[in-house]
Amino acid sequence: MTCVRRGWQAGVMELWHNPRCSKSRQAKALLEERGAPFRERRYLDDPPSAEELDAVLRALGLEPWELARLGEPIAKELQLRELPHERAAWLELLAAHPILIERPILFSGDGRAALGRPPERVLELLEP
Repeated sequence: MTCVRRGWQAGVMELWHNPRCSKSRQAKALLEERGAPFRERRYLDDPPSAEELDAVLRALGLEPWELARLGEPIAKELQLRELPHERAAWLELLAAHPILIERPILFSGDGRAALGRPPERVLELLEP
């Protein structure tokens, strides 16, 4: 599986990062401490498309509703807890409201991904 993002470089990891999130900052620091090459993507400013989310979720082995931050005010506003589990609709919803995407996520150029909960989980992608 490869990421569908335009300009994606094989072998380059991409960290979906929110600098206001402590877990995201910790994951970034862990990667930097190990000298791991990665591209930082501030996904709130540069939201992933539904297609990109689909690729990352497949790599994570998760469904969109399993990656959603249901405690966010917009999640309550949209009544996400009651929303039917229809994958395409959830992908579009997360793409439209990236604040709902759990973070951090590290996506590797070889199609693997790790959700940094806890932040140390991103280090799994440094191993072949």
